[in-house]
Amino acid sequence: MANNNSNSTSGSGNGESASQSQGSEKSFLAAAQETVAGAVDATVQAVKEHPVAAAAVAAGAAAAVGGAVYAATQLGGDKEPQSKK
Repeated sequence: MANNNSNSTSGSGNGESASQSQGSEKSFLAAAQETVAGAVDATVQAVKEHPVAAAAVAAGAAAAVGGAVYAATQLGGDKEPQSKK
């Protein structure tokens, strides 16, 4: 069976391919920007509707990051144990 997507190109085909590539990149970026904007709007709306829950989530995230940083500093192992006087 023959492959319909052959790699044979003409002189103008390369320019059209580059234009299509740039167009698809722009459409991808536009779609990504639209998705991010929608997520931001949804997040702002959720925070306005449930401010206490949003504060609790933020505090939990801060505690998780703080715990991870503390654990990372304790797992270094390069420090000598401190002697108690």
